[in-house]
Amino acid sequence: MAKITLHGNEFHTNADLPATGQQAPDFVLVDSELNNVTLETYKGKKKLLNIVPSLDTPVCATSTKKFNDAAKSKSGTVFLMVSADLPFAMKRFCSAEGADNVIPLSMMRSRNFAKDYGVLIEDGPLEGITARAVVVLDENNKIVYTELVPEIAQEPAYDKALAAL
Repeated sequence: MAKITLHGNEFHTNADLPATGQQAPDFVLVDSELNNVTLETYKGKKKLLNIVPSLDTPVCATSTKKFNDAAKSKSGTVFLMVSADLPFAMKRFCSAEGADNVIPLSMMRSRNFAKDYGVLIEDGPLEGITARAVVVLDENNKIVYTELVPEIAQEPAYDKALAAL
């Protein structure tokens, strides 16, 4: 269980992020066409998972746009934006913002991703959705970088995450 804050008010996740050096937990998430996707879907590619509470908040929107810009120069890498938002809303956001270099993925069918990655918020006003985190995987799904952003209203450390790729 990790401690995070929202505007200084403390609450908790279900566990800690997986450790660097470990194999990433597999997942089943839903893409914008309502297809289930897993790590196997992106086999052989490096992966940056930008885990956000909702694209309908300013910080989540900003991080998605910044990672979208960074994705333009990172061949062989997929940038996966994971949230509790419905695929329709995520697709609409990405279309409106021109964020076509990232892949929005929804937890709409299950919260197992959030549980397995230790980012499921267990108390407070955002209970049931994810904390803000970034997880970077190599092409073999080994975890090479993690960041649990301690204050949900803050942006992640973009430079560190991108350097890990």
